Amino acid sequence: MAHVHKLYEYDYEKGTIRLKNRICPRCRSIMAHHLKPVERWHCGKCGYTEFVTARTTRRIRGKKT
Repeated sequence: MAHVHKLYEYDYEKGTIRLKNRICPRCRSIMAHHLKPVERWHCGKCGYTEFVTARTTRRIRGKKT
């Protein structure tokens, strides 16, 4: 878990810790943010994907395992 410090933002003045990435609504894992070829949020565990567009976020169901 050497990379765990990259997943959170620390506010030492307020004493709070906040997760940088989103949580998957299907399996509650941490989602990855990809910029190429199209901007999207993807869960590697269950395959759930949200594509980011200029107006809104479009949700696409991933494959079930």
